Amino acid sequence: MLLRKQLHAMGLRYRVNLPIPGLPRRRADITFTRAKVVVFVDGCFWHRCPEHATDPATRGAWWQKKLDGNVARDRETDEHLRQLGWKVLRFWEHEDLLSAVDIVERAVRG
Repeated sequence: MLLRKQLHAMGLRYRVNLPIPGLPRRRADITFTRAKVVVFVDGCFWHRCPEHATDPATRGAWWQKKLDGNVARDRETDEHLRQLGWKVLRFWEHEDLLSAVDIVERAVRG
């Protein structure tokens, strides 16, 4: 939400929760349709952040499969979008907000 608020305050207009074309049940966090830029903000637990990922104490094998599947799905989504000509930006939830805003702005405005 903070990233979206900052981008909107800068005059950047985007779509939220837009479906990914050709990949059912997948959605982008922020989409700039005219610039063909898509932004994902990944949670550290669900997407296996290399700095903050944790392994649940129970049902380890199930969680390992689930979380590894999330990461594989992310890579597949990235590749699919790139093949369609989109620029894909991914940020971790803990990353510096102003840095992320700057990267998104440069990608959208060229």
